Amino acid sequence: QVQLVESGGGLVQAGGSLRLSCAASGRTFSRNHMGWFRQAPGKEREFVAAISGSGGNTYYADSVKGRFTISRDNVKNTVYLQMNSLKPEDTAVYYCAAAPNSPWGTVVAGHPNEYDYWGQGTQVTVSS
Repeated sequence: QVQLVESGGGLVQAGGSLRLSCAASGRTFSRNHMGWFRQAPGKEREFVAAISGSGGNTYYADSVKGRFTISRDNVKNTVYLQMNSLKPEDTAVYYCAAAPNSPWGTVVAGHPNEYDYWGQGTQVTVSS
């Protein structure tokens, strides 16, 4: 069982930055591939980024590549999403998710059903 708690969301002007954190429970955290998703009102949940259990591999959606950075600290059982050069279209609820049972090649496909555990989400609002 994995429990995930996101934090760090808020209101920021376009061009600004935010760093999201996702604190995870469980002694096997370092074995879990992790991902960030987002969901805007009226839209489907969208893949943002993923990181392998060791942290050695990362993968990004084209819409955030070059602006967002995913990282993890396996000692602190925490995954981060550094978001720079934010745009109004980045406004959404951001979710952290864990995929302990899916291989890396499946995880980066970005399908939400490959992730078994989800946090409650944190709101990010970017004003123009």
